[in-house]
Amino acid sequence: MSGTANRVLKNTCYLYTRMGITMFISLYTTRIILNSLGASDFGIFNIVGGAIGMLGFLNAAMADATQRFMSYSEGEGNKEKQKKIFNVSFILHLILAIIVGFALIVAGHFFFNGIFNIPTEKEFAAKVIYGSLIISTIFTVMTVPYNAVMNAHENMKYYAVMGFIEAPLKLLVAIVCMYTSSDKLIIYGVLMACIPLIMLTIMRIYCHKHYEECIIAPYTHWNKKLMKEMVSFAGWNLASSIASILTMQGVSIVLNSFWGVLANAAQGIANQLSGQIMVFSRTMLTALNPIIVKNEGANNREKMLEATLAGNKFSYLIMIFFAIPFCIEMPFILKIWLKEPPEYAVLFCRLILLRLSITQLTITFNTAIGATGKNKNSNLMTSIIMIFMLPLTSLLYYWGAPIYTIYVVLIIMVILLFISSIFFMKRLCNLKISQFIEDVIKPCLIVSSITLFIGLLPLWEFEESFLRFIIVSSVCCISFGISFYTIGLNQKEKQLMLSLLNNIIKRNDYIFKK
Repeated sequence: MSGTANRVLKNTCYLYTRMGITMFISLYTTRIILNSLGASDFGIFNIVGGAIGMLGFLNAAMADATQRFMSYSEGEGNKEKQKKIFNVSFILHLILAIIVGFALIVAGHFFFNGIFNIPTEKEFAAKVIYGSLIISTIFTVMTVPYNAVMNAHENMKYYAVMGFIEAPLKLLVAIVCMYTSSDKLIIYGVLMACIPLIMLTIMRIYCHKHYEECIIAPYTHWNKKLMKEMVSFAGWNLASSIASILTMQGVSIVLNSFWGVLANAAQGIANQLSGQIMVFSRTMLTALNPIIVKNEGANNREKMLEATLAGNKFSYLIMIFFAIPFCIEMPFILKIWLKEPPEYAVLFCRLILLRLSITQLTITFNTAIGATGKNKNSNLMTSIIMIFMLPLTSLLYYWGAPIYTIYVVLIIMVILLFISSIFFMKRLCNLKISQFIEDVIKPCLIVSSITLFIGLLPLWEFEESFLRFIIVSSVCCISFGISFYTIGLNQKEKQLMLSLLNNIIKRNDYIFKK
């Protein structure tokens, strides 16, 4: 078994263990919070949080730049350069935290004077939430350099431990809200803002103790040329990040303006559910992305493309493994999870899972394009495609379009981004489109079609019930497993899987013999 496959397997196991525990806690936490706050207050928190996310685009751009440069230099094996990257990144994120905090304070004046559609009696609570989330965002910005270091070192074990700490803290906040006699919305916002500070403190102590490049000495390790390169790279990422955040988070504001806070509650539920399912594919990508960038840093384009295509295929297949049975049984799942789900929640959940499934087919292409350092034109095209989606949706709503229109428009946007990503991968990374179709598109479509068709069969014979849910889940799992192995995997991947299984069996035999 190759060393790369071993690392990906070990790191993915750490991350999936983290995911299994945190996912259960997060889903239960959402149920407690929805029942404690009610649909209206939950919708208010979602709209205010969406506004914070909309103006947090600067952090996303710098985070991508920091992780790209740190992983690239790790592939080069240049430790001194990593020290310079860390120091430049630390200073830039300190400046960024100040800029984001100031921008959010200024933007708050406009949000609460004409943009937000919040009941008068809840306006004070919404402002407290907004201020708390500003503080939370600042702490989150400052964790980026440390996240980049752990990502470059592929230290997913510690990353998993951080998840074990964060998820129970969120559950504790939810329990406090459930039993408090004070304004639950205010308590929830303030306590949630404390969690990023705790996480930053723990991460900072660990990284400075274990990684030699984590030395804050800007006078010694400052590099003006490196700073310009990172800012330039981040600048082009910034353009697409602005467009992405304005589009995705702007959905909350558009829905709120035309349909009110209950629509935001439904969207919040859809985002919660899709976010938990996305964790499965993101978990694998967290382990894989550093390898893509490192291979490019080591001038190994062939392995970089191989890892990129494999990442797209497995990310999509992992996504639809959960998305298909969830979409089929969405009404039942939401009733079990939330008791009384908000109106439109079922529809929003199904549409958002469809959109995210399409996204997975090219999910690693941004990492591969960024690894080359030539991200200008691809980000510019992404921005152009995204920037027209939100005003188009607003116009359609103004003309009387139904509530689901916003997700239809977003699905069209994803298809256009899909085409754009393939074009730039061919141009910058020498991707063969025929190879992409053969290795990714063809197996993914066949496996998902078989799983969906067989998963729908029980609906003809059984009424909605727990029994039908079990049957649908079981037949989807079986049909997916068979089609995944026979059609989804190529010969090399089958050999690798058998090698992994043999390795696991040998380890278990060794443990039992001891």
